[in-house]
Amino acid sequence: MAGYVGVLVSDPWLQNQFTQVELRSLKSSFMAMRRESDGGLKLAELPEKMSRLKHVGETLTEHERAAFLQESYQNLDVDVDFELFLRVKMFRICVLLDFDRTVFVNGISKAVIPCSCELMELQGNVCPQCRDIDNGFFSKKCCLNCRLYRSLVYLKLQTLATEKRGIGAKNASAFLKSPTSTLLHTISEPEKASYVAHINNYLGEDEFLKKYLPLDAATNDLFEIAKDGVLICKLINVAVPGTIDERAINTKRVLNPWERNENHTLCLNSAKAIGCTVVNIGTQDFIEGRIVQHMDSSVALYAYAALYQFAELEIIDRHLVLGVISQIIKIQLLADLNLKKTPQLVELVGDSTDVEELMNLPPEKILLRWMNFQLKKGGYTKTVTNFSSDVKDAEAYAHLLNVLAPEHSNPSTLKVKDPLERAKLVLEHADKMGCKRYLTAKDIVEGSPNLNLAFVAHIFQHRNGLSTQTKQISFPETLPDDAQTSREERVFRFWLNSLGNSSYIDNVFEDLRNGWLLLETLDKVSPGIVNWKIASKPPIKMPFRKVENCNQVVKIGKQLKFSLVNVAGNDIVQGNKKLILAYLWQLMRFNMLQLLKHLRSHSHGKEITDADILEWANSKVINSGSQSRMDSFKDKKLSDGIFFLELLSAVRPRSVNWSLVTKGSNEEEKKMNATYIISIARKLGCSIFLLPEDIIEVNQKMMLTLTASIMYWTLKQPVEDRACGASDTETGSLVDSSSNSTLDDTASESSTDDSSSN
Repeated sequence: MAGYVGVLVSDPWLQNQFTQVELRSLKSSFMAMRRESDGGLKLAELPEKMSRLKHVGETLTEHERAAFLQESYQNLDVDVDFELFLRVKMFRICVLLDFDRTVFVNGISKAVIPCSCELMELQGNVCPQCRDIDNGFFSKKCCLNCRLYRSLVYLKLQTLATEKRGIGAKNASAFLKSPTSTLLHTISEPEKASYVAHINNYLGEDEFLKKYLPLDAATNDLFEIAKDGVLICKLINVAVPGTIDERAINTKRVLNPWERNENHTLCLNSAKAIGCTVVNIGTQDFIEGRIVQHMDSSVALYAYAALYQFAELEIIDRHLVLGVISQIIKIQLLADLNLKKTPQLVELVGDSTDVEELMNLPPEKILLRWMNFQLKKGGYTKTVTNFSSDVKDAEAYAHLLNVLAPEHSNPSTLKVKDPLERAKLVLEHADKMGCKRYLTAKDIVEGSPNLNLAFVAHIFQHRNGLSTQTKQISFPETLPDDAQTSREERVFRFWLNSLGNSSYIDNVFEDLRNGWLLLETLDKVSPGIVNWKIASKPPIKMPFRKVENCNQVVKIGKQLKFSLVNVAGNDIVQGNKKLILAYLWQLMRFNMLQLLKHLRSHSHGKEITDADILEWANSKVINSGSQSRMDSFKDKKLSDGIFFLELLSAVRPRSVNWSLVTKGSNEEEKKMNATYIISIARKLGCSIFLLPEDIIEVNQKMMLTLTASIMYWTLKQPVEDRACGASDTETGSLVDSSSNSTLDDTASESSTDDSSSN
């Protein structure tokens, strides 16, 4: 396998826009087109040839494809090589606005929007302000008009693509769509009203927001108040309390653009840290027109980050903001659907084996299982499998509420023939039992999956009908081994989801067992290293195919010099928690060091080591005038947080408000400092998933990744910005064109021995 290279193109930027699976498929399509054209393929032939390609032929007419090429290229009688074919293929299917003209742009779900400079260069009209373009993609030398064009183009992308596909709001599902589905559908007005009601209910008494609330769902109040980023920050803290240290939020009545940008950056990185899907993007990527990768349904979050930067130009794609809010609310509503928060859920299973199966289910599936468990009590014979078609007649709801709150039951609910009338009676029943609900009877009969999921989740939170006496089943061995293992699983799950793999991971120990997602991750961290010819794509029915995938995972790990003594692919297939965590830590660490290596121009290809990161941090702090230093990443003095606050202050002067810093002399003060460190780092742009406890306990590996994230962010800043600290909150999402990957500052303390961090 060491000799396997994969499909390579000369432009590393272009290489990193596709996985090897996609490149192989596209190369095959390209070669077939060339053969049909007697060995030569011209640009003029592409409109007809591209009709067979996914996301192009199915949406745009041949005339529209031809119109795009005529707009973008002066000479259509040129030969198309594979790289030019890829560039044309990358553009997303939609109508994009370029100020006073309309351009049809085509592509697939992994896309890059070129700046107008690049388009001018392709046509022979190089922008005089942007002549030096590195590898054909957007750089800081691009002029303001081009940066604005690039951002405008992207902000219009998803809405217009949705309209082009003719997807109605009725079928929208921001809650339930897979994070890697092709497109984020438009969110309906009822869903907007639901989110507004939720915000009014949970944030109405907030000291800062109460002067703006309640919001009116019939107006654009929600979008106006969200412009400064404070609302989303507060909503994140409602979903997962303590995620953001509110001392780090800019809450002046009138914020300047930099302060707004800081808040949006804090929102973006904090949303990732609670499990929202954000793929390889940050606020400044939009503002400065950097590469936009992995344009799938998670676009809601990373597009949101730049929406309000152009608010004055009235180009806000408001459904993207609602998409962000919907993900956050979903996390809040489903937070109790686990055995740790609600041990009574054990009543849903028969024995310890079933408990382990229950633990591996995503929260939505647990909610469905709970619903069916209660419905069975009430004699309802059908099985509810979704929150849309299976509940739109409201019969399941009527039975469910009769079981949970029989004192409010209405005999006529099940007798009425009209589903709409039945839905109204169901909602009356819910009101009587004091259950929050933000949907209407019409939303039920139309089968809105978002609102129905929220309704059932509210019912569960208010009255779950489970016994207060936990069922006596011996299941402690099926629970996470300890708090550390649980934290590690969370860390790696969020990190893997941030990479934009083909499937969303709900449980690391379960969802990685077929090896496919690990192979996808390896291909992102080290492009071309996976031999896809011998890999099996899910669904995989034959067990030995899973073992083959995992054997390749282990083989590649050894090739990357991971410590994998006596580890075999079958260990991953069997879900060996210790070994899976050990592998993931080494994979994350390898990714981190590779990113730093590519950024440090003075490394001259030399591998970056833990000692280099330690030396960098100490030198930064000392050069800032402080005498603090850390002896190692397990230095117990780090527990008070002072060193990291000084490091953050050193890399971005004035980022730390020292009047808010405690001495760290007791546990409470240490936690205050640790929470502040995490929020300030995220506010700068560091993509980190660690918890305050990791700093207080001085988790060695997490201290390494926290330091490395700050180092990575610093090295990504222009030299003049590093020197004077003039610009604010440039993105630090660890994405590098050489790896198409992110670094998330969390790690596993116990997942592997010290030999893995040589």
